[in-house]
Amino acid sequence: MLAGDRIIAGAIMVLSVYFMIHATALPIGWNGETGGPGGGAFPFWLSAVMLLCSSLILLRSFGASARASFFFDMSMLRPLLMVIAALFVTIALIPIAGAYIAIPLFLFWYLKIFGRHGWVLTLCLTLGTPVFLFFFFEATLKILLPKGFTEPLFFPLYAMFF
Repeated sequence: MLAGDRIIAGAIMVLSVYFMIHATALPIGWNGETGGPGGGAFPFWLSAVMLLCSSLILLRSFGASARASFFFDMSMLRPLLMVIAALFVTIALIPIAGAYIAIPLFLFWYLKIFGRHGWVLTLCLTLGTPVFLFFFFEATLKILLPKGFTEPLFFPLYAMFF
């Protein structure tokens, strides 16, 4: 298992460096003309985070015990398949209902029903995530997320931010 960790971490590190090199073809700093980040900023910095995380995984694999072995508990197969199915449903809902409906539905299911977390955490994340996503992507970066049948509800917000 440790060899697999090292191989995958190394491959992700190489891929991250490749992405970072190609992202520098576009500006990676703040673009004063558009009032936002350059076109290569997010690919570059996300690749840098991937490089950092894969480096930490590689370092951790050298510190791990040689006796460490991978063991998949078959009792975890059902929960794993449930989460995968929920993600597929979420992805299928995005073009129909939009990201601002599909993502909170997934979060609600994952936190409250699947994870049995409390109402405060569930409601904070379920309601706060779409608000954060709207202001981050649409108001700040001017990247429109799919809205499906909810698009007319966003026209007043578009009038305020565009």
